[in-house]
Amino acid sequence: MAEILVYVDHVDGAVRKPTLELLTLARRIGDPVAVALGNGAADTAAALAEHGAVKVLTADAPEFAEYLVVPKVDALQAAVAAVSPAAVLVPSSAEGKEIAARLAVRIGSGIITDAVDLEAGDEGPVATQSAFAASFTTKSRVSKGTPVITVKPNSAPVEAAPAAGAVEALAVSFGALATGTKVTARTPRESTGRPELTEAAIVVSGGRGVNGAENFAIIEALADSLGAAVGASRAAVDAGWYPHSNQVGQTGKSVSPQLYIASGISGAIQHRAGMQTSKTIVAINKDAEAPIFDLVDYGVVGDLFDVVPQLTEEVKTRKG
Repeated sequence: MAEILVYVDHVDGAVRKPTLELLTLARRIGDPVAVALGNGAADTAAALAEHGAVKVLTADAPEFAEYLVVPKVDALQAAVAAVSPAAVLVPSSAEGKEIAARLAVRIGSGIITDAVDLEAGDEGPVATQSAFAASFTTKSRVSKGTPVITVKPNSAPVEAAPAAGAVEALAVSFGALATGTKVTARTPRESTGRPELTEAAIVVSGGRGVNGAENFAIIEALADSLGAAVGASRAAVDAGWYPHSNQVGQTGKSVSPQLYIASGISGAIQHRAGMQTSKTIVAINKDAEAPIFDLVDYGVVGDLFDVVPQLTEEVKTRKG
């Protein structure tokens, strides 16, 4: 089978969930070859092999940590030259999409971003995307060069499929642009103990109906009972009730969890654009005419201050 390059998103050797999902998708269209870069790259091999990587190409150099994006593009370009893959898959994070776009320009290939599914086609991989605020679903393929495809988190299950995972060193030559943008400082993100919003399997979001920063505690309580991430609508963020980093929507983050619970959110198109590809959507709103109900799988017409605490207690009871 053709080989499929998979760019590995990891933190000091700990592989993040979107990469394991990419390996599931890669196995549908070929043999996954993982590319792990930076500190701890070699430590990713066991997890990658467990999830189907037939080979793991690794490279470590100070440039990967000290400079932004371009050194990683140099490395992926070297991997493409070494492997001649049928496609390159990259997680659809902000950095991942920039890496993918730069790589596509470098190798003269087409690019597809924010795919939500991937399948084999007669003329190359076929990607499924959600378009126009998820009002339409499209299928497309790259017609020129090696397809470069970024895939949204939660687009595929994580499936164990043990493979050889042979580790090979990747020779990388950095170009003149690699040291153009230097990282001058890093500030560790404050941990909330909750999953990363864009990667979470369950997201509980609050909107204008929460009616105050202090009331987000009931949204957080439900999220914590479910092991979920917390999101917020633009209205809630603009009011200063919750951090912008948790905003879900067209001008915030795009999420695609297995379960999305919208509490006190009317369902404006701006918000729908960021969560409409969620697998199951539940809305809680006291306005029976709220647009969000046109979208949901399950709707609860009621005051969130009555419904959410009861739901939280029921979850705790069933878990306990």
